Amino acid sequence: MDGITFNPLRENRAERVEKVGAINQIVSASPAKKPAATNQSAESPQFQGNFQQALENAINRQTPLHFSKHANMRLNDRQITLTGDQMNRLENGLSQANAKGIRDSLVLVDDVALVVNVKSKTVITALERGQNNVFSNIDGAVIV
Repeated sequence: MDGITFNPLRENRAERVEKVGAINQIVSASPAKKPAATNQSAESPQFQGNFQQALENAINRQTPLHFSKHANMRLNDRQITLTGDQMNRLENGLSQANAKGIRDSLVLVDDVALVVNVKSKTVITALERGQNNVFSNIDGAVIV
């Protein structure tokens, strides 16, 4: 674009059209850059099937079960402790709830009732059976 200036206030319409045409020729004459080739094929095994399902599987493998601040306070206040076996059963219950499409579940493990967000694997609150028999904001229950 050496020597081509464009000032629409100083030039008449014919001169502007001529210069715009010259600019367009320069732009269209420049070689188009092709994207770099990748080593992934369209049939890459990591993307076969349903993407949403693959994403959820990856999240489920990487996200450990954790307790919210509120749940930790309730466990401490109510002196509830979970054994290793109970934790394993709780995680198994979460897997069952996830398979059924449950989002927020009541999971009963022995005498402990836990309200859990299944997708994020977060225990929201915990209490012993018999303390409060009304649970809201859940869409399923699992007894393990």
